[in-house]
Amino acid sequence: MRRPGWRDEHGMTTAQYVAATAFSLLVFVMLANFIVFLYARGVVRAAVDEGARAGGRFGASEAECESRADDVLGDLLGGGLGSGVDLSCRDDGGDEVMRAHAEVVLRGWIPGLTPDWSFTLEAQSVKERTP
Repeated sequence: MRRPGWRDEHGMTTAQYVAATAFSLLVFVMLANFIVFLYARGVVRAAVDEGARAGGRFGASEAECESRADDVLGDLLGGGLGSGVDLSCRDDGGDEVMRAHAEVVLRGWIPGLTPDWSFTLEAQSVKERTP
């Protein structure tokens, strides 16, 4: 039976080994969280682009813009991660531009250790006209 303070052949105690392993796992989780956040940002970027494009078609409305953007988000960013996305579209009638706007708050996986990430994305598309 091993006693507290026992050292392996490399001079590392069991407590040091457990602490080093826990720290390594924490760093891995933080890195994975960052990669997922980058993926989510790409999805939101694609959603606002697609929404603006769909709303820029001749005769399209803000509802079509929001519907297309929501479809992209639903397909690629469902669940709890997608719940932090607030998406809206606005038709600027004066300059005939459709704007898709997203306010995003992504929550870190480990509160207090992994930070939340907040950002805003916007895309616009000039509306098609009749020839």
